[in-house]
Formats: sequence, C-alpha cells, structure tokens
Amino acid sequence: MTPPAVRDKLEAALEASEAPAARHVFTVRMPKTARAEADAADARRKAGLSLGPLDGKIVSVKDLFDIAGSPTPAGSAMLRNAPAATKDAVAVARIRRAGAVIIGRTNMSEFAYSGLGLNPHYGTPGNAAAHDRAPGGSTSGGAVSVGLGIADFTLGTDTGGSTRIPAAFNGIVGFKPTSTRIPKEGCFPLSYALDSIGPLARTVADCAAADAIMAGDEPSTLPAVDLAGLRIGVPRGLMFEALEPEVSEAFEAGLASLVKAGARVVEMSIDDLILAMREALAIGPIAACEAAQIHAGAVEKTPEAFDRRVLSRIMLGYNTPARGYIEAMQRREMLKPAFAARLSAYDVLALPTVAIRAPMIAPLEADDTLFNAVNILALRNTNFGNFFDVPGLSLPLPVAGLPVGLMLLGAPMSDRRMFAIGAAVERLLKAG
Repeated sequence: MTPPAVRDKLEAALEASEAPAARHVFTVRMPKTARAEADAADARRKAGLSLGPLDGKIVSVKDLFDIAGSPTPAGSAMLRNAPAATKDAVAVARIRRAGAVIIGRTNMSEFAYSGLGLNPHYGTPGNAAAHDRAPGGSTSGGAVSVGLGIADFTLGTDTGGSTRIPAAFNGIVGFKPTSTRIPKEGCFPLSYALDSIGPLARTVADCAAADAIMAGDEPSTLPAVDLAGLRIGVPRGLMFEALEPEVSEAFEAGLASLVKAGARVVEMSIDDLILAMREALAIGPIAACEAAQIHAGAVEKTPEAFDRRVLSRIMLGYNTPARGYIEAMQRREMLKPAFAARLSAYDVLALPTVAIRAPMIAPLEADDTLFNAVNILALRNTNFGNFFDVPGLSLPLPVAGLPVGLMLLGAPMSDRRMFAIGAAVERLLKAG
C-alpha cells in the first residue's frame, strides 16, 4: 500500500491544528517552511531516496528550542518579542537534516517550570483525552499535538518529568535520556544540571528513531528482547503512596502481564536514597537555584511579568545561599553511584509514571494551594530520575478511562537498551 504524500499529511495536520481541540496547543505555526519541507520529502520519495526514519515525519517543537528566524519565548510573555534566533538548536538542526517536517512551536509551562502544563500567557492546552483536564508539563502542547495525531512526534525537554508526565496524561510514549546524550545548545535552560532533551511519540520505535538522530547516532532497528527472565525491580514504598485507585489498578494489571510473560518481578526499596535526595534538595533546591541565576535580571526588574507560580519557585533558589546549592550538588554526585549500584541488580525498575491521572484544569487555575500540592504529587515519581540522571521511559497502560503511564527506569547510559526493553513491553501491553 502506497503511503500518503507527506504534503497531504501536513495539510491535514495544519487543518487539525486549527480545530477547537487544538486550542492553545501551538504558539506559532510554520506552514510556509513546513510545506517546503513536505514537498522536498515527497520529491525524495518519488526519486526512491530517503534520509532515514524521520524523513517526512511531522514534528512539533517545544517553545524553548531555537528555530532560525523565530523568537524563543520559552512559554513566557516577557520574551514574546525577543530577537529571532539566528540558527536552529542542535537538536532541531539534526532532525531537520534527517528530513523532519517542522509544523510549528508548541505551548509549554513558562520556562518549563511546572509538571501540570498550565500557562496564563498563552492559555492552557486541553488534554488530548479530555479537553477539560491538564495536559501535563512542561511539554504540554507538544504532548497534546502527538496525542491528537497532529504531529508524529514532538521535541521536548525533561528536568523533573516534563516528557514523561505529559506522555502519561495523554496516553503516548515519552522518553527522558541520560542528560548528556543530546546536546543542549540552543535550548533555553531551566536547570543546567538536570535538563535533558527527549522525544514524545505514539510508539517506542518513533521515540527511539528521534532520540538516535538527536544524539548523533545511526538509527537502527531495535534488537528483540525476550521478556522471559527480564529482571524488573518494583520500588514499593514512597513512590507508591497516594496512588489513585485507577492508577494502582492499571499498574498492577500491567505488572501481572509481565509476570505472565515470564519476567522476574522483585519488590525492592529505594526509599533511603529518595530520602537522601530530598534532604539534599531541602538544603539547596538545584533547579530553583539555577533558575534564579538564569532569571536574576528579570526577577529584579520585572517580577510582575512572570507567571506568579513560576516566580514563587524561582524565589526558592533566589533566597538560597550559594553554600546550600554547592552542598546539594556535592551530595548529588555522591548519591548517583549509590543509585546506579542499586539498579545494577535489575534490567529496569517499574513504577507508575504519575500517581494520579490528568486533573481538571479549572480548579488548578483557581487555587494556588491546590495547584502546588498537585504539582508536587505529579512530579514525585519522575523527578528522582533527573536527580540520579538515569534514562526513563513512560508507556501508556491499557485502560478504558483517562490515560495512565507505566514508567521504566534503567542504568545510566543504558538508553538504547531501554528502548529495546520498552518496545517489548509495548508489544505485550498492546496485545493484552
């Protein structure tokens, strides 16, 4: 069967991007350049040529990546009219060279500093599964663009869960790589230490292809993984507190499917390391401290221009002494090998990506106390992956209602192995 022309796919995507369900998903659409890229992909296909697995894929890009000729607001109002970028971010340039068709820039939490995806400046995108529910953050619009079928994949970032949370909320796949895997040049930072660049897509294979291109690797078919004998650690304890019943039921059903397939599931604990992480961050909240340095000028001159909730988190770092930040960073470096050692007995850890399903938007917009509590809970199961710098993959679990995510975590630099395992788990869950 002949695949549809890329130009036809693009025109359908552009039309869908204007539909009510996609309201607030895009901050900028780029139809002129996208049409030129689509036509070039079709010409290559007609000539029997291909640039690889991304050739002709429709891609959306989070609003914090530089795209030549366009400002990079990073979800803020204060940078809306900033000078246009003179060149693409490294990750954007690599996917463009691989034949991707960039449809536009997608909405996000201001400066990537929220796990829920609300944005008072550009509006909040509705969840792909239920428009009145939060999209997850900070890669909010990007996740919804994939969930609605507008984009084949989206280019996102993850500092505490920003690819995995929106993936879980929207029923798609999201990947957080080892932080040094993909160059960050041209990506507006939240935290130099914790940021990583990762894709969200509808399949593990699409995420793996995008990751390989952005990392400068040669894309290849994922090796087959036999689930029989796979060693899966389940960190019961702090990460399983306050789970919504629907999340718990979906996770346990997924785990049962893995056991039935022959996986060796072992209950284990990381609570001591989580508590040590929390103690370190209480002394020096790393993301907040680094964000305070990045935004110091704006905090001093135009604090009213910020989303008030983002500003409150930045101020946690603004008021932290340098010695607190340094101690937190030193403790992190001591704890990372301990976490890697704990992981070494298993192929992956498995736990719910988020303790809850996508919450309603309206109550979060109306109540700062509720927003803060839900935001903390949404980030709880994902943020330790950034602190310990391990790759994490969120897969959609088979559910009848709102989406629920299954998160797999692997050893540092085991990214490609994670994709292979994830693809095997994905096949099992889809067959179930």
